[in-house]
Amino acid sequence: MTELPLDLDGGPASAPGPGAVLVPGWLALEQQAWIAGQFREWAAGPVPIRAAKVRGHEMSVRTVCLGWHWQPYKYTRAATDVNGARVLPFPEWLVRLGRRALQATGHPDAEVQAYTPDTALVNYYHDAARMGMHQDKDERSLAPVVSLSIGDACTFRFGNTENRGKPYADLRLRSGDLFVFGGPSRLAYHGVTRIHPQTAPEGCGLTTGRINLTLRMTGFTD
Repeated sequence: MTELPLDLDGGPASAPGPGAVLVPGWLALEQQAWIAGQFREWAAGPVPIRAAKVRGHEMSVRTVCLGWHWQPYKYTRAATDVNGARVLPFPEWLVRLGRRALQATGHPDAEVQAYTPDTALVNYYHDAARMGMHQDKDERSLAPVVSLSIGDACTFRFGNTENRGKPYADLRLRSGDLFVFGGPSRLAYHGVTRIHPQTAPEGCGLTTGRINLTLRMTGFTD
């Protein structure tokens, strides 16, 4: 199979913040397993999966990028902080998937059609990995961020746009869940406080750990 099946559904959506929507079980097990297989190919290179360093400290999460290479506070085409190679191109099926995600979360047709993500940060969390509270603000564009989860569930902390503290909501993101945040919540602080081991459903393509794909429009050109 060379293309992700796009017969998507999901459970009842919820809105943890203005412009933020969670759709549980949006990806079927077959789709999750297919993406997990793609992840293994991406992680092999030409830029291998790696733990980025923030202010000299290595993150517990390991990341592989598509389209543009993210390194703390900037995007580059070549992974100058890894091996100097150019990252893999952003696949067209992920553009279509991103548009379907916006459609599923109630965005107007014009915004759906204009949504053209050009980078994906694909993170792998082992059992003890965490992600501190942060804003996704290295992009020039403020188009919505599309987040997909595969594997073990996590506790995802979704906060406010002013600081890393309260108010925030702790959400359980499970394998197959879709989370989209844009508009008033596009610059909300967010992070992962815990991975819940042995919660990955059988057939999702992972037996341990969590994969998280975040699709974004950078607003950059070559």
